Amino acid sequence: MRAALPACALAVAVSSCGVYDAVTDQPESGDISPVAAPQVSDSPETTVAEPEPLRGALRTPDVLVIGDKELGSGLRDKISAVRGVRVAEPLSVASVPVGERSVTVAAVDSGGYRRFTVKHTATSDPVWQAVAAGDAVLSHEIGRDLERPLGGNVGLRAGKHDVDMRVGAYATTVPRIDVVVNERRGEQLGMRQHNAMLLALDDARQDAASAALTRLLGDRGSVQELTTDPPPTSGTRQAAYLTGGAGSDSLGSFSYRYFPDGTVEPEASWVQANIVTETVPILGNVTCHRVMLPQLRAALRETVDSGLAGSINPADYGGCYVPRFIGRDPNQGLSLHTWGIAVDLNVSGNHRGTVGEIDRRVVEIFKKWGFAWGGDWEWTDPMHFELATIIR
Repeated sequence: MRAALPACALAVAVSSCGVYDAVTDQPESGDISPVAAPQVSDSPETTVAEPEPLRGALRTPDVLVIGDKELGSGLRDKISAVRGVRVAEPLSVASVPVGERSVTVAAVDSGGYRRFTVKHTATSDPVWQAVAAGDAVLSHEIGRDLERPLGGNVGLRAGKHDVDMRVGAYATTVPRIDVVVNERRGEQLGMRQHNAMLLALDDARQDAASAALTRLLGDRGSVQELTTDPPPTSGTRQAAYLTGGAGSDSLGSFSYRYFPDGTVEPEASWVQANIVTETVPILGNVTCHRVMLPQLRAALRETVDSGLAGSINPADYGGCYVPRFIGRDPNQGLSLHTWGIAVDLNVSGNHRGTVGEIDRRVVEIFKKWGFAWGGDWEWTDPMHFELATIIR
């Protein structure tokens, strides 16, 4: 049986409190500061859907709660009732693969979500019209990093396949959220419905409310600042929750610390339970996620049996479990190597943006054993193979 890969997590994040002040200064061209004005595609596709109207006053997104499953109505009520919580908005949040990285996607009811965004975004009906139409709204930073033009497509991966969405706008929404989509798109991506809540806190009760939320969630969550100016160079960030379909407990989930050099330290209990070192054909000892190793071993064994062992150079192996951000930059999202579910083979001859020298017969063997190949991506990465489907 094949199951597309996700994982799950629970985290709480806390930031400064209050209501946003009006923004009067227009940003310079190319500025991607928190007050950068939205940019919206002028394609007629975004004109066919009515945007959800803004509901209520603008609020600072002080707390983000992310659950390992849907937050039931009882728990949502308890969270909303914590003294100091002023406004609560349910949504769905997950890390979703794009290329070799993951981006944090929020699937939202935009009428409630938009009130947590900066004024330029909250009051821009065209942004939310794009969301209603099924487009993806990218943060300015992630749009730059992914090099996706307005009106172009971005492929958000759900298991072995991409869900292609039009880039309807660049806009600043909520800190740590890279991409905003509507709830229907969230279902297509295999996201857990309403596994998260955005909260606005009373300024005077911020500390007490944070402590109460921590007690309420127990060991299922952590508390972290969402907005810090300037951003910290190290610390605890939003928990890693990888989505993609059925088999939600296959990879597990983790919160993590990160450091100025761009490396990441997942929580020790997750590493101990999931990351193992074993011997596989051709490569010898490898350190990967335990779920991936049987399929990696099978793919390499078939490579040997097919007389293709010489097509993989063990001295040119780029690793599997390498916890870090893409480009060692926290703004670019976690590398999928942080989960230990990807391997880089024959690195020197298979650089990003090339067709690569990897033997296509080896590629087909890896695909047979449930791996996606980076050579199929729009911006190719032919050294990269990642587990996309669990074969039971």
